[in-house]
Amino acid sequence: MGTGVILSIFTITTLALFTLWILSLRRVVPTNQVHIIQKGSETISYGKGSKESRGNVYYEFPAWMPIIGVTVTVLPVSVFDVSLIAYEAYDKGRLPFLVDIKAFFRICDSNTAAARIHSFQELKDQITDIVRGAVRSIMANAELEKIMGERAQYGEQFTNMVKDQLLNWGVEPVKNIELMDVRDSKDSDVIANIMAKKSSEIEMQSRTEVAENMKKAKEAEILAEQEVNLKQEDANQQVGMKKATVKQQVGLADEKAKQAVSEQAKVTAEKNMEVLKVNEIKKAEIERDANIIKAEQDKAVTVKNAEASKAKIELSAEADKKQIELKAEADLAKGLKEAQAIEAKGKAEAEAKKQMELAPVNAQITLAKEIGENQGYQDYLVRLEQIKALCEVGIEQAKNLGKANIKINAMSNDVPGGVSKVTDIFSPNGGLNLAGALETFTQSPLGSKVVEKFLGKASPDNVELKETLDKLSK
Repeated sequence: MGTGVILSIFTITTLALFTLWILSLRRVVPTNQVHIIQKGSETISYGKGSKESRGNVYYEFPAWMPIIGVTVTVLPVSVFDVSLIAYEAYDKGRLPFLVDIKAFFRICDSNTAAARIHSFQELKDQITDIVRGAVRSIMANAELEKIMGERAQYGEQFTNMVKDQLLNWGVEPVKNIELMDVRDSKDSDVIANIMAKKSSEIEMQSRTEVAENMKKAKEAEILAEQEVNLKQEDANQQVGMKKATVKQQVGLADEKAKQAVSEQAKVTAEKNMEVLKVNEIKKAEIERDANIIKAEQDKAVTVKNAEASKAKIELSAEADKKQIELKAEADLAKGLKEAQAIEAKGKAEAEAKKQMELAPVNAQITLAKEIGENQGYQDYLVRLEQIKALCEVGIEQAKNLGKANIKINAMSNDVPGGVSKVTDIFSPNGGLNLAGALETFTQSPLGSKVVEKFLGKASPDNVELKETLDKLSK
């Protein structure tokens, strides 16, 4: 693989990873939030809840990156609440008491809010302090009894006092601040005493009004009873007269009803007879039509079954005929292919056998021709036989020398030089020198006799001697 291909792969991989990293920084602002982005000296709002929004998608590059790095402040655009639970306050006379306050706000200017705080929790803490100050200030100028009786009025005062201050934080109240509860502090019973006083006053007023009401009720009962008695007598008279009239009318109505029932029964019986007659006629016609339709259906089914059986027999005969023809054609083609395969196989085997029998003969003829016409090759073969003999002599000598205590004079002034000369014997040059020495030895009368004694007379056909010479020369 070339360097260019590797660089291309590295570049593509780097671009892909960089693209994935960029996509991982993509932020989509939820519908109930606004994200304030600080980039350099510029403040940008993202989200549907901001009037100055530039959309709801941005990329949150790390703040440490120059130019494009950003810091993000997340603020809600939905309504949030601030609560003061068991907050201790004092009235105009320095009487201690506890109040529960509930307020609802929303961010109206996200850029202003983001410039004032680092997080939404910090914003809530600041708003809570503003509400505490307003509650403490207003409660200190009012009396406790008045506070208990006019809670709604004080909630409106709280709201008006904090409204202008909240605008400086980019926040506005959604509704008036609510004074949820007023109660005694741990070591005070002021509110309990006020409530006891109010309770006794209420009880006195209640008992007085109850007595007056009972008196009026008694008088009203007497008058009502007299009036009821008079009306009861008039009612009884009217009821008696009404009953007599009703009884008379009921008797007349009963007689008329009986006559009408008899006449209606006669008409009903006549109509029932006509209905039965019509039903019998219709039933006979329906059975006749049903028999006709059934006969026609049976006839149609019989014809269709006969036609289907005929078509099935024809299709079966045609299929059997086609199958027999295809089988005959397949058997014929198979026989031809087998005959051709047998013929080709026989020819191939005969040709291969012929070539195998001729191969050694051709090789011997070629070798004899080359040897007879090449004097140099004949000399080469003679030398191979000689070297073979010398190798065998050398092997026997090496065996004997391995058992003897022999020292080699390397003719060198230092140990490394002597070792180098000894190892030269086993190098390719050493082998050539040894082969040359052996060849020279065989040319001498004494060497020739030694070779003939161990190996016999050298023969031009001694192939093993040739191979030995080749190995030594290499």
